[in-house]
Formats: sequence, C-alpha cells, structure tokens
Amino acid sequence: MACAYFGLDCKVFMVKVSYEQKPFRREVMRTYGASVTPSPSMETEVGKKILAAHPGTTGSLGCAISEAVEVATTTEGYRYVLGSVLNQVLLHQSVIGLEAKAALDKYGITPDIIIGCAGGGSNLGGLIAPFMGEKITKGADYRIIAVEPASCPSFTRGKYAYDFCDTGMVCPLAKMYTLGSNFIPAPNHAGGLRYHGMSSTLSQLYDDGLMEAVSVPQTAVFEAAEQFARIEGILPAPESSHAIRVAIDEALKCKETGEEKTIVFGLTGTGYFDLVAYEKFHDGKMDDYIPTDEELAASFATLPVVE
Repeated sequence: MACAYFGLDCKVFMVKVSYEQKPFRREVMRTYGASVTPSPSMETEVGKKILAAHPGTTGSLGCAISEAVEVATTTEGYRYVLGSVLNQVLLHQSVIGLEAKAALDKYGITPDIIIGCAGGGSNLGGLIAPFMGEKITKGADYRIIAVEPASCPSFTRGKYAYDFCDTGMVCPLAKMYTLGSNFIPAPNHAGGLRYHGMSSTLSQLYDDGLMEAVSVPQTAVFEAAEQFARIEGILPAPESSHAIRVAIDEALKCKETGEEKTIVFGLTGTGYFDLVAYEKFHDGKMDDYIPTDEELAASFATLPVVE
C-alpha cells in the first residue's frame, strides 16, 4: 500500500491483488476514515499509463507508489507517506531489532542465525540493524538470512543496478537489487513482499556478502504458517511466514546434523486479516508461480542506462 494524506484525509492506493485478497485490511482502513483505491487505477495519469502497458494487471507496490506520489504532488496540501525501502523507514523499524537484541542480551543468549522476510526491506532491515552493526564493527559471527517470495525474487534473481523505485518511473533512481521497475509479480498472498526492488542499504550489505538470501514458494510458506499456528497458537501473517518457513528448515538441518543453534526470526503480524489466503491454501486452490528467465530478461531490458 502507499498513501497520500492531508490532515485526517488519507487516500490509500492499495495493490489491486491485495485489495481483492485482503478485504478485511481494506475495511479496517476505511473504518478509520481512509479512502482506499485498488491500484493501478484510472484515477491518476500514471495509473492510466500502467494499465495501458499492462492491461488487466493485478498491480504491485511499485504501481501503488507511483499513484500515491502523483496525488501528493498534484493536490494542494497533500503529502506522501512511504512504508518501506528508504533509510528513514529502516531506522524507524530498528526498534524491533533493538528490543530483540536487548531481550537476548538480558538472558545471555547469542543468536547464531537471524531470519527475516524481505520485500522492500524495512521489516528485515529493522530486525537485523543492531546485529549487523556488531557484525560490521566487532566481527560478530551472525548468519543473517533474507527470505523473499519465489514469485518476486529481487535478491536471488535480480540485478544490482540503478532503477526507478516505482513502476510509473516518477520517483528518483536508486541502486538496488531489482527485477526492473516494469516487473509486475504474479498474484501473491504475501502482498507486502510484492515489490520489484530492495532497499539500497540491504542491497549493499547483500552485495558485500554480509547476509544471505533465499526465495521460497507460496505453498511451502503456508505449510509452515499452518504448522506454526497449530504448535504456537498464533496465526502468522503471510509475509512473516516466509521467515518461519526458513527458520523451520534451518532447525531441521540442525536436527539432522545434531548441531545446537539459536535461531531468531521476525514475526511481525497476525494472519487474521488474511483468512482468504488461508482458505485458498486449505482448499488446494493456491498456486506457486515462479517467473521464467525470459520474463526477467524482458524486464531487465527496461532498466535505465546510467552513464
């Protein structure tokens, strides 16, 4: 989602597929007074251009950002609110990592592996901030893993290049791991991870070899979410469930090798607004779509040429 606001008047552009798949999240926003528009829409010039280029598209975070920015820059008194990717957002989210670090330190626990879901980067960046700081400045031996959807694999299959931060190409260029701003992921229930690029800060850390990345298919994510819910009594959000999937996988590896490792993962949201997705999983109507090399190559061809 992306939004433009003026005082209490908030206009939200919600990724079209999320607008349809996450109706309860949409209604919470409307309850608090926001107007919610599925993106891309015919309400903005950039939305019209995206729909002309991608007829029938289910949208992406990049599309929603473009529309919200246009409204904010063309409507008197409006401002744009960013929810991911840039450094100030990662800094805001670092309270999650700081609290986790403080709790671990209090009990004398040192994690071996730290795992977070990755879409634009704010969730992961916030969680790993203090740990990465120690890794860089003190040589702490933390293994940090970013987990992204196989349908939108910015880290694992993207290019490290300058690209637009939004599909409509109205925002500045940023150097990041990207699938191309023209790339629109297949419908995926982890709507918060459907972004073509990754935070420039995290991209640099990944390129420097300070962290790892893996991509996981959607059905495997929901299998992990269901297992976690039945054991812990907590229904996790689809986005956080990516981290749960890999945390379980790493724990099973330890079980096989007999190693003892402390694994920390980020659980940052409940799935009670995502029951449509859980329903599709339980009814066997959920698919795993993975983009082909040809699809990615076509998107990479649209990357801006930076001299």
